[in-house]
Amino acid sequence: MKTYFLEQLIAPPNGLHTKPIDLAPCVLTIGNFDGVHLGHQAMLAQVRTLAVEQNLSAAVMIFEPQPREFFTPETAPARLTNLAEKQALLAEYGVETLIVASFDAEFRALSAHAFADILVQRLNVKALVLGDDFRFGHDRSGDSQFLRDYGLHVTNLHTITDHTTANERISSTRIRNLLLAGDISTANQLLGRDYANTGLVVSGDKIGRTMDFPTANIDLARIKPALHGIFAVDVVRLDEQGHIIPNGLTALAVKGATGLAGLRSDSLFGTANIGTRPSLDKGHDWRLEVHFPHFQADLYDQTLHVRFLHFLHGERRYDSLDALKIGIHQDVVDSLEWRMQQLS
Repeated sequence: MKTYFLEQLIAPPNGLHTKPIDLAPCVLTIGNFDGVHLGHQAMLAQVRTLAVEQNLSAAVMIFEPQPREFFTPETAPARLTNLAEKQALLAEYGVETLIVASFDAEFRALSAHAFADILVQRLNVKALVLGDDFRFGHDRSGDSQFLRDYGLHVTNLHTITDHTTANERISSTRIRNLLLAGDISTANQLLGRDYANTGLVVSGDKIGRTMDFPTANIDLARIKPALHGIFAVDVVRLDEQGHIIPNGLTALAVKGATGLAGLRSDSLFGTANIGTRPSLDKGHDWRLEVHFPHFQADLYDQTLHVRFLHFLHGERRYDSLDALKIGIHQDVVDSLEWRMQQLS
């Protein structure tokens, strides 16, 4: 999958010898695609079908930041997927071209007609697949009918439901609510895969090691996460292309402390805290920290993929570091007990 930023495609040539980037004729869909859930996957499947039928490229346009993060960052919904996670998932589901539009004041001010001009003249869009409630342009003045009148072929995909007795709409909002409630199983059903976060191991406060519970501090790359609390997890190490490295974590182990196998191949089992760590009074400093029992290694600058397996409980405020240490110990014991139940 090739990724372009919209500015690269619409800006005038920079210098005499620079040519604009020419995209292949494409079928395009547009949206946040946060989570790339089953509803999104149905949209992508329709894009791929039309692309094959018409000998076009399959393309997606997303927004960074997501619009509500631009308008009200303090109250914007938690991210299910950061940009890197979204890129990896879209590639997995057959997208050939990804266009990232910077959602800023200039982009917001584009008229519906100017946006349609960009689609046709710069992005080489021949057809669109859109949700039935899609709106665009300044003051959301454009819609699917506007694009049809402009001359584009538009297919509207109606709401996708989960086909359970509830028959509810599959949405990023619904999945966020499920994850926040610790209902990972139902969230996974709507995602069509196990929920996970991917990030780089960065330097943290190093408080955990003073309590004999060292943790890998993983960069969330989002304003706030969709999960809060304590979880049993399994973790794999990724290469620069996002592929799982066989035995990637155990290969880094020192002093024979190779950890405990997770529930998927090449993974290690761990206990994760994701949230603001209320016992340490860090405000809204959101963190994802993973402790790996019986494991010792230098993981800084490694890319880890953390799969959330089981919700233990929400974050708790402890009165002292001693009480926090006791709480962490119990969380590790409980997660290991859960692991043994899965393996028995």
